[in-house]
Amino acid sequence: MARQPRLDLPGIPQHVVQRGNDRQACFATKTDYLRYLQELREASAKHDCAIHAYVLMTNHVHLLVTPASTGAISRMMQAVGRRYVGSFNARYRRTGTLWEGRFKAALVDTDRYLLTCYRYIELNPVRAHMTDDPSTYPWSSYHHNALGKHTSLITPHEQYTLLASTAAARQAAYRALVHEQVEEESLDNLRQHTQQQRAWGSERFQQQIEALTQRSVSVRPRGRPTKASKTQD
Repeated sequence: MARQPRLDLPGIPQHVVQRGNDRQACFATKTDYLRYLQELREASAKHDCAIHAYVLMTNHVHLLVTPASTGAISRMMQAVGRRYVGSFNARYRRTGTLWEGRFKAALVDTDRYLLTCYRYIELNPVRAHMTDDPSTYPWSSYHHNALGKHTSLITPHEQYTLLASTAAARQAAYRALVHEQVEEESLDNLRQHTQQQRAWGSERFQQQIEALTQRSVSVRPRGRPTKASKTQD
């Protein structure tokens, strides 16, 4: 069966995940993290992708990105992958792929779901028990969004800017938001939608995306799909 193209619409944020092949490390030293961020900064500018949030974990990457055009995120990720993997392989005298196939991506509703995705991304190191405070993990956008440490890589989404009227007040509001409890069910729902590359949001949002794409955008039930569900999907 032919693989369906990703749900990809300009102006709609996407939660992007790319994992290391066979769970191997994609970052070994500070040099690796800095090089990846440099490549991401250049590729996102070249391909007109607004990065709102990110975290670089040892063996995978999370991004929240709004593309200006269809296919822009794919072009950005291809450019980053090509240049970063080349430098990584040269640095460690290795060959072959670094990433586990194609990246996964889910469309994200710009309503309350978007800021939950921000938090999900930046709290990854906390959930992974690498730290108990996101401010102590150096490789995420939390330092920009919550603490005001500017980086040209980040473009605030409108929903973030609506948190308050000044930068300092927005950062304070965002810090408070990050420390609010997020239901595990909501996080698991985001994971499922990303893994299956669907649209994560309200029923109205999903209906709008289905009307635009003429495709099912809700997650499939876990387990082997029935013949009926295969037909509907």
